[in-house]
Amino acid sequence: MRRTVALRLCAALAMTGLATATGAVLPIPEASAATGGVTGYATQNGGTTGGAGGQTVKATTGTAIHAALCGRASASTPITIQVEGTINHGNTTKVSGSSCNTAAGVIELKAISNVTIVGVGAGAVFDQLGIHLRDARNIVIQNVTVRNVKKSGSPTSNGGDAIGMERNVRNVWVDHVNLEASGGESAGYDGLFDMKDNTQYVTLSYSVLRNSGRGGLVGSSESDLSNSYITYHHNRYENIDSRAPLLRGGTAHMYNNHYLRLNESGINSRAGARAKVDNNYFEDSKDVLGTFYTDAAGYWQVGGNTFDNVTWSTPGSENHPAGPNPQSNTTIGIPYSHTLDAAGCVPSIVNRTAGANKGLQVSDGKC
Repeated sequence: MRRTVALRLCAALAMTGLATATGAVLPIPEASAATGGVTGYATQNGGTTGGAGGQTVKATTGTAIHAALCGRASASTPITIQVEGTINHGNTTKVSGSSCNTAAGVIELKAISNVTIVGVGAGAVFDQLGIHLRDARNIVIQNVTVRNVKKSGSPTSNGGDAIGMERNVRNVWVDHVNLEASGGESAGYDGLFDMKDNTQYVTLSYSVLRNSGRGGLVGSSESDLSNSYITYHHNRYENIDSRAPLLRGGTAHMYNNHYLRLNESGINSRAGARAKVDNNYFEDSKDVLGTFYTDAAGYWQVGGNTFDNVTWSTPGSENHPAGPNPQSNTTIGIPYSHTLDAAGCVPSIVNRTAGANKGLQVSDGKC
């Protein structure tokens, strides 16, 4: 049903076009039509619509993205920014204005709301350049690749996070993106998808996270427990050492994800966190669920998962794997509607739908 709605919306927009900031009319490419398909916790707390209803502008540089944000009437005026090409340090400078708070060397979504950033045409790549959300609300990021963002070495951006959210962030939908690194912390990289300091109501869907030491975290420390209500579905975590994700406090829902080669640990629920883990496929991995590297326990509710060549370590004082036969130790209610694909079908479904430049395809429930 979601795909039918998106296709109808696409047809309507293609017929009418949208006004740009300069008054011209742009035909809307297919990639921006799925912003009505938000799912998971991002549908709660008033929902997530991004820049729907506002103007649409095209950007081929990071400076142009910042200029679009700064050119709005206010920091909350809705806008859709269609991005094509490679965004990097060389073309991303600070732009000033009353409706923005930008910086060079990072895509800065700070103290703003009602924004969609969507890759179009031949695709959008943020190369060694992170996307930073701070004091932001109602943000959609879709159909882009963010790669090789470093916290050490050169050049650095966004503390080494591909997408990082912090301080009073609400209602974010990240969909059909590729988040990639080329190694772990020793190579200069940090997390691919990090949330901290009171970030809530976030969905990561149909995305690929790969080749990183750290997939992502929810909460920066055992005392940062104000982050919650995160959904991860139809994503592929591939060749990740740990943090797929790391949860400190709060509630998260993981369903229909394909976890391939989690090398050290996977879903790390700790410090009172509660993870609902439904119909996922774990493959060629180690310690895919549990409480790790701490004695501050977390909790999980499991059902319908497949464990394919998964190994489990021996429990210890700071090592509490859920396996080899994971059992639920809490009960978690989910407030939104969703349809679970069979775990056995997840690898094929995720392979054909997840990531940027896949036409925003979603599951039809078939293997």
